[in-house]
Amino acid sequence: MDVRELYKRKHISIEEAVNMVQSNQKVCTAMAASEPQGLLKGLEGRKDELENVSLVSCLMMGDYDILKPEMKGRFINETWFYGPGDRANHPHGNVTYIPNNLHEAGKKKLANDKINIFWGTASPMDKRGFFSLSLGLTYEKMMVEEADLVILEINENLPWTLGDTHVHISEIDYLVEHNAPLLEIPVVEPQAEERIIGNYIADMIEDGSTLQLGIGGIPNAIAQSLTGKKDLGIHTEMFTDGMVDLFDAGVITGRRKSLWRGKMVGTFALGTKKLYDFIDRNLAVEFQQGNIVNDPCIIGRNYKMVSINTALQVDLTGQVCSEAIGNRHYSGTGGQADTHRGAQRSEGGKGIITLRSTAKRGEISTIVAQLPAGAKVTLGRNDIDYVVTEYGIAHLKGRSVRDRVEAIINIAHPDYRSELRAEAERIQLW
Repeated sequence: MDVRELYKRKHISIEEAVNMVQSNQKVCTAMAASEPQGLLKGLEGRKDELENVSLVSCLMMGDYDILKPEMKGRFINETWFYGPGDRANHPHGNVTYIPNNLHEAGKKKLANDKINIFWGTASPMDKRGFFSLSLGLTYEKMMVEEADLVILEINENLPWTLGDTHVHISEIDYLVEHNAPLLEIPVVEPQAEERIIGNYIADMIEDGSTLQLGIGGIPNAIAQSLTGKKDLGIHTEMFTDGMVDLFDAGVITGRRKSLWRGKMVGTFALGTKKLYDFIDRNLAVEFQQGNIVNDPCIIGRNYKMVSINTALQVDLTGQVCSEAIGNRHYSGTGGQADTHRGAQRSEGGKGIITLRSTAKRGEISTIVAQLPAGAKVTLGRNDIDYVVTEYGIAHLKGRSVRDRVEAIINIAHPDYRSELRAEAERIQLW
């Protein structure tokens, strides 16, 4: 059948699409900037009809009525990574976290749970019947292949991305059209302490290295500090605005990469319009699925792979908490453990955890003798390599607890070092 005719047959309204959802079903949605805004908003029209519907998501960006407090018992968000709305709604009991490592998230969910419906987003169809899944490929294509019912929300504002992002119209059940503005997050200007951290880490990165870099003040500071480097490559879970600047400056070339030479490789993109315009039909940018990009074995095949991730707290033995503040869940594991472990398999690779030494304007030390009750260990002390604050670099790999305690205290804020030493003595960290 002609693909245009097939498009007409599969094209339905948002109302028709949300009417296919039934009580007690699980609806998986594409993540972050790939979020199907029209379908999620449309589901609000059924909030009085449905019960026990699970949304399976990751880093949900929008604010939807279906997750408000009064919707408890009707909808619950099962998420691989908390967004702002999830943090706000968690106390109401209608958000729950799915512990995971990113490279296994989709596979494990499908192996152990039933996904009834997948709602994804895609750019408009080309003349041969293909769509691009655009900004997200972490688990989305896996869901297209495995979910019982697949509906794509077509948005003409989405960029056409290259790699494994393409889906043929014959592979989906229905499509809706909804041209929403793309979800963006602003570029965070680094603070003074973050610039110091950025300079430390830039000194650790050799020319020709391949980087995994996140988002926020510290990663932005690192990107700004790399302008004098040569022939860097990108193998990352998330494409960010800072990578665009480094590419335009000639710093990122990928010429020395051992995998996907000359290509910036990632699994999703989240940033501003500048980033989205940059990746549109860009032959230098390639999306691959999360189970490939974040596989530690594949990461380790990159030459001089450097993984850089941020944390909330680090204890004196090297345990890293990046996803919770005590019992209060904040974000998620994401790919932190994947990339940190993978980088250390690489020839000349480094796994780096970074954080400012204090929080709440200096009132709290982020370096602690013990993680507080309820804190989640995102990266175990057995896996830790480097920890960096504005006070220096602690290289912990292969070092004893006694040596780690001293190294970590030396990068804590000076106001807290005596207290940390006293506590380490009290609990016999030696």
